[in-house]
Amino acid sequence: MTKEEKLEALNQMNHNTLMETLDIRFSDVGDDFLEASMPVGPKVHQPYGILHGGASIALAETVGSVLSAMSMDMSKFKSVGMHMSANHLRPVTEGTVTARAEFIKQGRTSNLVKIEIKDEKERLICYCHLTNSIVAADYV
Repeated sequence: MTKEEKLEALNQMNHNTLMETLDIRFSDVGDDFLEASMPVGPKVHQPYGILHGGASIALAETVGSVLSAMSMDMSKFKSVGMHMSANHLRPVTEGTVTARAEFIKQGRTSNLVKIEIKDEKERLICYCHLTNSIVAADYV
């Protein structure tokens, strides 16, 4: 499958999900990373007019969990978020943010993923760690 075909297949999965609601789109994929972007505007603002931390976490968990899922036989296993930590480092009021997920550790029963969310000027706005539990496909 080409890179473009992978991205199209990933974006098709967003239909009728939180990812579609937040306009999250997978934008780049490689052997050891996955990226997704999200527009920043009133839909994802908190009352002060800046990007809501929960929207950042939704973006981070999306890209991190899908990276884990892509690394396994999805007919036998699923990747589900178990623990997320996030440091919100810089406010964003508009534009697009991009999350890049990379493995720190791939295990048999869990994966640890780091996610960096950057703005259009490549400034780090949020840094996250996600632990995914690897469960049997019929668990979920």
